[in-house]
Amino acid sequence: MKRKTIARDISWLSFNGRVLQEAADPSVPLRERIKFLGIFSNNMDEFFRVRVATLRRMTEVGSKLRNMHLEQSPDKILDQIQQLVLEQQAEFNQIFETVRKDLAREKIYLVNEKQLSKDQQKFVQTYFEEEVRSNIIPLMVESIPQFPYLRDKSIYLGVVLSRKDGTLRRKYSIIEVPSKAIGRFIKLPSPDNEHHIILLEDVIRFNLKSIFSYFGYDRYQSWVFKVTKDAELDLDTDLSTSLIQKIEKGLKNRRKGKPVRFVYDKEMDDGLLAYLIRKLNISRKESVIPGGRIHNFRHFMDFPDVFQKKGQRKKPFLHPLLKNTMRVTDTVLQTDIMLNFPYHSFSPVIDLLREAAIDPDVTTIKITAYRLASNSKVINALINAVRNGKHVTVMLELRARFDEENNLEWKERLEEEGVKVVIGIPNMKVHAKICLIKKRQNNHTIHYGFVSTGNLNEKTSFVYGDHCLLTADRFIMADVNRIFNYLERPKEGAKFLKACKTLIPCPTGLRRELSRLINKEIRNARAGLPAAITLKMNSLSDEQLISCLYEAARAGVEIKLIIRGIFCMYSESKKFKIAVKAISIIDEFLEHARVFIFHNNGQEKVYISSADWMVRNLDHRVEATCPIVDENIKKVLKNILEIQLSDNVKARILDNDLSNRYVRDRKQKKVRSQVEIYNYLHQKTSAVLGTLQLPAASEVTAVI
Repeated sequence: MKRKTIARDISWLSFNGRVLQEAADPSVPLRERIKFLGIFSNNMDEFFRVRVATLRRMTEVGSKLRNMHLEQSPDKILDQIQQLVLEQQAEFNQIFETVRKDLAREKIYLVNEKQLSKDQQKFVQTYFEEEVRSNIIPLMVESIPQFPYLRDKSIYLGVVLSRKDGTLRRKYSIIEVPSKAIGRFIKLPSPDNEHHIILLEDVIRFNLKSIFSYFGYDRYQSWVFKVTKDAELDLDTDLSTSLIQKIEKGLKNRRKGKPVRFVYDKEMDDGLLAYLIRKLNISRKESVIPGGRIHNFRHFMDFPDVFQKKGQRKKPFLHPLLKNTMRVTDTVLQTDIMLNFPYHSFSPVIDLLREAAIDPDVTTIKITAYRLASNSKVINALINAVRNGKHVTVMLELRARFDEENNLEWKERLEEEGVKVVIGIPNMKVHAKICLIKKRQNNHTIHYGFVSTGNLNEKTSFVYGDHCLLTADRFIMADVNRIFNYLERPKEGAKFLKACKTLIPCPTGLRRELSRLINKEIRNARAGLPAAITLKMNSLSDEQLISCLYEAARAGVEIKLIIRGIFCMYSESKKFKIAVKAISIIDEFLEHARVFIFHNNGQEKVYISSADWMVRNLDHRVEATCPIVDENIKKVLKNILEIQLSDNVKARILDNDLSNRYVRDRKQKKVRSQVEIYNYLHQKTSAVLGTLQLPAASEVTAVI
């Protein structure tokens, strides 16, 4: 039976292919192209650690779990993954070679241990002795009873020691490259107007003779490899064990995760390769992936800034309604404000919390936290609020993947300061981005705060496209309060979520409400009335809602989709009365917002949400979807989406063949949506919010 949807993991690989397209695009600044190579590599690591590991588990447990979500045929999907990964790896290698040539044109050279001048050799020797030697411990693996634990995110040098005259038996050694402690890139003494850079593993290679001098060998060969392990946390169901203990145990067990990928230099010695595969107990053919000399390209996201041509990223600016106000709170209590990151500054969110921390009339602050900045200003504001006598509650999601350890540390610090920390609900992540502030005013309590599509992270706010509604709307805030009641008292059941009248929470209401809204558009289309749906999100994979969209397209509903990542819907069908428009935008900023618009026979319903249309979000997470009632904000959101739908520079067509073809329209001027959104919103700093009309695509000129 033919699938009605595209396999989720195959669609994800297509998304990562779009990231790779950015690295290949010569119009993208060279520094950004290198970053995209790093992003691609990091994405692929996480894909193997989580998704491939999950598929492997499914094949091992047999047929019982094979009908979960979209993974009906895990064996076949794994075969497809293997083929696509090898194709993308070959493409990656070609792109990297092109990037190296482009670096050379800018007189930036990535040199290895065999290309050093005499001065550079002396520098590398000194650098090794002073900075590196104390950070490495060579392991003579053949003499160790048990093969050593290998870290998941590290790279290793596999070394073969031998004598040219063959008088000593070859030995194998493994050296972990200490890039976390030292950094991957070392700037070398260079000729004028040139920049020579060497990788840390090549510094070690140059000094292998010094490292192993006492063994009596005179030949040292080495190749880089890395291991990717299953990163899923097995949180057992022992009721006597707290969630914190389970996560701590899971983090320790993650170290022992089963290898799901072994990537190695294809020039590696055959004997060493066979030895490593045997010792790592890697049995599946698709787990072993040959590559080039360099691995762990995720470090290339931190490539040294040695470029003559600097990036032209514009700084975020203050929202016009906050430009001439002393206090963010005063404005929010009067009118709704939509912050559109990364164009608008994130500082009003911090200011709102800081003001609440020192306001004598504020009694309570409640907030959710999923991923926080390393030196979080949000947390600092909350701690100051506690010190000023406020009741502060933080719903801290400890199971935010790969942030578990950081969030455990935040929990400890917050509790030391007197913050009430709520740590979650069994078998359900809290992904809603909400804040509630209670303030006594004129002998009664008023509520204000915000609902957001993205994390409360001032660092990622510079690069993530998100929307954050600052509001004192009593209906919205009443529902925010109900969600916090549920988070603090989950044993009382979901009655608080079911009582929400304005916000649409998951897991109780969103799936049903989305189906209802789509079905209403279907009825209108069949009645000959205008009917349209515009959706923007990170991922669309839920089969039930995809089926609803199929029915809507067959009924004649105009459907426009902006999906950054996973897209499991077939967008092309002869049965669709109106062709579905589906695009993905990959550019300088990461498109992270979720916006849903339903025509509703002219009475448009517009929502922002923390939830993608995925089973995990709709059924297994606490999420918040918020209607937008302010007409000016509605207009701005619609205009932003219209600009994105007119993108003909960075938009790719999401078709049935996963071709990732760019949207190109030679008749129209180039529209690069992220540039045009910046220009559109920036104009509003000198105009009343919502008074500017969206320029026609033919009138837009992008700075590319």
